[in-house]
Amino acid sequence: MADSDIEQLCRHFDLPLRVEGVTGALAATGTTGTVGIAAPADEIECFSPIDGRRLGRVPATTPADYEATMRRAVEAAHRWADVPAPRRGELVRLIAEALRQNLNQLAQLIALENGKLIGEARGEVQEMIDIADFAVGQARMLYGRTMHSERTQHRLYEQWHPLGVVGIITAFNFPVAVWSWNAFIATICGNVCVWKPSPKTPLCSLAVQRLCRQVLEQQQAPAVFQLVLDPGTRLVRALIEDRRAALISFTGSTAVGRQVAQTVAARLGRALLELGGNGAIIVDDSADLELATRAIVFGALGTAGQRCTTTRRVLVTRSRLDELRARLVHAYRQARIGDPRDPDTLVGPVIDQNAVRNFEQALAAARALGAEVLVGGRVLPRPGHYVEPAIVLARNDWDIVQRETFAPILYLIPVDSLEQAIELQNQTPYGLSSGLFTRRLDAAELYLSHRGSDCGIANVNLGTSGAEIGGAFGGEKDTGGGREAGSDAWKAYMRRQTNTINWGSTLPLAQGIEFKVPP
Repeated sequence: MADSDIEQLCRHFDLPLRVEGVTGALAATGTTGTVGIAAPADEIECFSPIDGRRLGRVPATTPADYEATMRRAVEAAHRWADVPAPRRGELVRLIAEALRQNLNQLAQLIALENGKLIGEARGEVQEMIDIADFAVGQARMLYGRTMHSERTQHRLYEQWHPLGVVGIITAFNFPVAVWSWNAFIATICGNVCVWKPSPKTPLCSLAVQRLCRQVLEQQQAPAVFQLVLDPGTRLVRALIEDRRAALISFTGSTAVGRQVAQTVAARLGRALLELGGNGAIIVDDSADLELATRAIVFGALGTAGQRCTTTRRVLVTRSRLDELRARLVHAYRQARIGDPRDPDTLVGPVIDQNAVRNFEQALAAARALGAEVLVGGRVLPRPGHYVEPAIVLARNDWDIVQRETFAPILYLIPVDSLEQAIELQNQTPYGLSSGLFTRRLDAAELYLSHRGSDCGIANVNLGTSGAEIGGAFGGEKDTGGGREAGSDAWKAYMRRQTNTINWGSTLPLAQGIEFKVPP
């Protein structure tokens, strides 16, 4: 990796990255302004998983800066709520234009800091643009309902109001897209967003905030986007506990999500949780195996197995096991592992050395139970964090199979019937994403019925990964129950108010109650 790569990207986005021996924008120590970037007290070290090299350091938010950020957010929320929703949508439209103009540069930064394939990185930025376009339309469709009152000369209806400040806590694997799902919808709903990104990908978040700040300043808009960079847990705990944050949207592990839910519930706040997954694809006797193989390989290898929607289990009927196994093993052996910026690469690095250890430990646990590793499973001896994606012949009831390992490990599990496959799929604690490959209409309908998949996302002849923004994204059980992005997910960022207007001259009571006040 050339030093010029990070230098050019940091200069392009005016990022406050400290690099020894470099002057100018790269040596900046942070600025203040509409996005609330902190002054340099603590710092966050930035590494690239491509070769493990330290890119530099960025300033972290101090407790004093956090308090100033929240005060700005509250003040901005009062002003922003008065702006008509279609005008809020116009601001998001302009941010989408800025993202279009900077798509390639932002994708390069994602690939460099996150290790995501350059094609996937471009797709992540495009996803931001898509949700922005969706939000612009949604800004004119924040509908309430009018109901018929049981009382004469009364009108009964409901309307929706902004919550105020929304805290958004995101993970490294989608360093910018998940923020946009929340932020763009929350913004057109009249809220101000305070973003706490993963400390593993601070440069991506800073770049997005720089683009947002430029648009805000050009439009003389309130400071609706704020950023908190926390190298540890002190400030994220403060945000979760802060009553000024009416909603906390958290994306991360189930274990941490439980703590977030408990803390927010203790102050009677709202929590939107997008947690773990253990995605399964069922392959039945009639499935198109070429189609299924392509979907499984993308679902298992995309983002090096570090998606919550990653395909981690394949439940295949025994009559198709041998052929599907051969197809998958062949595909894995052809998958090129390397620099994610190379367009011929199919598998990039995992995020860090801890992810490598989790990969090794999961495979060791599977082998100890008698699993057969069909292909892959090695840690590659090269700079960076590279592993060979593994396919493991396993049993669904093994504890290691029931866990979410954020690494490219695919468990191949034989089943006797579709009904058994559905039962095994649903036995996992998680309930995010699932898929069935079949040519049978009755199988597809069973799978999508109440007796089928218990996941928030259930697909037929599609894999577990790659949801469109038009549908609500989220899952059940240990996945948290939240919904983001499309459909009516906007309601999570607003409060409902029921209104009754008496336009008559009498005061009838509901349910026909008679209450006579003495003269």
